[in-house]
Amino acid sequence: MLKYWRRHQWIVFCSLLFSAVLVLAQLSAVYSEQSLLKRLDGILYDSRLTLTLPYRAATDLPVVIVDIDEKSLQQVGRWPWSRQLVAQMLEQLTEAGASVVAFDVIFSEPERNPVQQVLQGAKQQLSAGMTEELQQLAPALDADQHFANSLENKDVVLGFLFQQEQLAIGQLPESYVLMDTEASQSSASHFEGYVANTAVLQQHSSGTGFINSSPDPDGFIRQAALLIRYQDQVYPSLALEAARLYALANELTVETAPLEQINTIVGVTVGNTRINTDLYGRVLIPYRGPARSFPYISASDVLHGQVDKTLLKDAIVFVGTSAVGHADLRSTPVGVQYPGVEVHANVFEGLIYPELIHSHPDWAEALVFLFLVVLGLLMSLTFPALGPVSLALSGSGLLLLTLGGNLYCWQVLKLDLPLTSSLLLILGLTLLNLIYGFFGASQQKARIKSIFDQYVPPAHIDEMLNHPESVSLDGKRKEMSVLFSDIRGFTSLSEKLSATELKSLLNRYFSPITKTIFEHQGTIDKYVGDMVMAFWNAPLDVKDHAELAVKAGFSMLKVTDELSKSFVSDGLPAIDIGVGINTGEMNVGDMGSEYRRAYTVLGDAVNLGSRLESLTKYYGVRFLVSQSTVQQCQNIIFRSVDKVKVKGKTEAVAIYEPVDASLVLNPDLVVALQQHEQALLLYSEQNWADAEVLWASLHQRYSDKLYSLYLERLAHYRQHPPGADWDGVYTHAEK
Repeated sequence: MLKYWRRHQWIVFCSLLFSAVLVLAQLSAVYSEQSLLKRLDGILYDSRLTLTLPYRAATDLPVVIVDIDEKSLQQVGRWPWSRQLVAQMLEQLTEAGASVVAFDVIFSEPERNPVQQVLQGAKQQLSAGMTEELQQLAPALDADQHFANSLENKDVVLGFLFQQEQLAIGQLPESYVLMDTEASQSSASHFEGYVANTAVLQQHSSGTGFINSSPDPDGFIRQAALLIRYQDQVYPSLALEAARLYALANELTVETAPLEQINTIVGVTVGNTRINTDLYGRVLIPYRGPARSFPYISASDVLHGQVDKTLLKDAIVFVGTSAVGHADLRSTPVGVQYPGVEVHANVFEGLIYPELIHSHPDWAEALVFLFLVVLGLLMSLTFPALGPVSLALSGSGLLLLTLGGNLYCWQVLKLDLPLTSSLLLILGLTLLNLIYGFFGASQQKARIKSIFDQYVPPAHIDEMLNHPESVSLDGKRKEMSVLFSDIRGFTSLSEKLSATELKSLLNRYFSPITKTIFEHQGTIDKYVGDMVMAFWNAPLDVKDHAELAVKAGFSMLKVTDELSKSFVSDGLPAIDIGVGINTGEMNVGDMGSEYRRAYTVLGDAVNLGSRLESLTKYYGVRFLVSQSTVQQCQNIIFRSVDKVKVKGKTEAVAIYEPVDASLVLNPDLVVALQQHEQALLLYSEQNWADAEVLWASLHQRYSDKLYSLYLERLAHYRQHPPGADWDGVYTHAEK
């Protein structure tokens, strides 16, 4: 342990310091509304919400929105309308069967009575008799009283607005909220003023609720306040009051819990339903979807009786406006031009179905704090000992587990837990240790190179000495063929051998393989473990380089078969290889540093050659080449294998298996090749049945893995058709 600490003390210290800074940032976010972590959490919250919207439980709650839209203003007139029209609209809604109507509109000023306007403007010109007649006519033209009368015996909720300024417009409603403690000592948000409805309307309304929104610091509406305190009373929101009337409850009960000098709100009971809240009496809004997820009806259609009454039967109606100049549009996780009235509708649905509401418990921050401390310690102490691959896999695994756990809590447990700090911790410590490992590995490689440079002979020295004028080691781009080959199952094979036996086996293998490549005018690029890389057409030009490369591949397979028999007779494991060849434009030249250089090739064409060698295992063949190689090998027969997109490539590539000339003499194999090509054509045409017959016949005769692979694909595509625009390309995610 002491040795481990001495070796990694700096990275452990830096990791612990990073963890501590993040833990402190998480703690400060609890008390700061402007915290960067909170803003990032808001972004992740929005992404998580929209990601899980398709899986949100659907309800049959008949919520309808009556919209005072552009069409309504064009047909009826500009807003505000006469209260008589509003009363007429209310009558139409109730006659159609609406059970509760909630207005996301404030009627804060009395409507002018035309009779009173005449009496005031022409008082001197009117006789006593005319004045008396007009005064008798005034009540019949009192729009406010008409609207107030229409509110009688109906479950109607009027909206009002709390403000921080000390002002009082209109009349506040009677509060039906019962507190189990003093309202003035509760944790509900407190306001100093209000804009309410006129007294005559307020006195006839069944209920009234505030329409204030509760935006986060970034302006997005993610939660809604159900309760607000004004002086010594607590008032409900528009949605909460609508839920009270819908539940036929006479009152709302607020449950609190003592915390130091205040009583924190923990829940609200509507009828027989309890809704958990945060300590300020807020809930997360269970959005149904983007704007217009609820049915919308134009207010003018309601006034003109042009509404399907079945839509309003027993419905809860929210009346609001989306007209230009009057639009109450909000920024929400599901849209930045979201109607405010629909926010109330979403909150109402959550109050009736509390299982839709996700809770953000008071202990969420404490849980995240504990998670950060434990995970920070574990990662800081264990990650320095991991290699780059293990480090990347561990970091990715922790990242996926954290994301999955958070998503599980959200979707199944209905818990909203902060996520940003946890992701930053995992990403930060993983990156920190990767950087540390990179520099450590670079220093180690530099030390090893300084030791072994003297044992590496210069490449291509004979060619340079014999033909210096024809050889250029300067970097250039030219068409070449590249070959990759490695021993199948080399890792498990090496574990069975001692170091001496493994060295002997590789030496016996590399020597004839290298000789074969040289005999076919190829250049050895490098050996990496059991892998051999060679190329053709550099440093000297080689005619028919693609064909020579394929012939070299055949020869390598033959040499390997002979070596394998020799190894078995000597008590060593049998070996087999895979070969991949590609032809294309490559960068070739003498590359490296002033201490060590290598003549090598680079480019996408080289990478494709490596991918082809890897794919031999997938298709169960020993030899694969690209279409560009096939086009330059007129004297060699090939079997079509597939049309693929390999990892790192965006374009499809046709791949083939070279066929040994000796096999072409067998008429049965020639027929099998033709049958396979015909099956591939049927497969590309999505003629699954006929292709299956051909491949099934081939598989029965030869048990070739390629045929079983296509039979599996056919079975999959029968169940999951790829569509008419399918181009027959198979995408490989693995290298």
